[in-house]
Amino acid sequence: MKFKFITILCLAFALFLSACGKSDADLQKAAETAAKAKAPTVTVAVKDGVATLTGEVATEQAKTDAATAAKVDGIKSVTNNITVKPTPPPITATTDTSMKPAIEAALKAKGFTEVTVDTSTTPATLRGNFPKGKLAEVIQTAQTANGGKPVKNEATEK
Repeated sequence: MKFKFITILCLAFALFLSACGKSDADLQKAAETAAKAKAPTVTVAVKDGVATLTGEVATEQAKTDAATAAKVDGIKSVTNNITVKPTPPPITATTDTSMKPAIEAALKAKGFTEVTVDTSTTPATLRGNFPKGKLAEVIQTAQTANGGKPVKNEATEK
């Protein structure tokens, strides 16, 4: 009789455990491991079997891939709160070739007679020689004469 009672009790306990399923902590660990394989910066929180994804990724595809990966066995649904980093617009520095005489005149006026300017490149490129310790002044003079646009320095100190 005791044997039947213990057997029934064990079966009831086993059924109870299997009905409970995985805990939120177990689901979180599995979902986060899967999501981080697709997007390492993503964080996953699980409550009542619902996974919530947060973090920031570089592309929309990475966002989608992380959400798909987080839908592991036992997760009822995924709330995707991941944000996609905005892509900054490309910085383009255009140099007007008519600025070459103005830049060279400004440099010569400051005494930098050995510095030449190439405005066929973007940004304008400085070449030649300038006195030791005057790099900042050369760059500032050229940029000011170039309408505030950047310049590239290939000139050397002498």
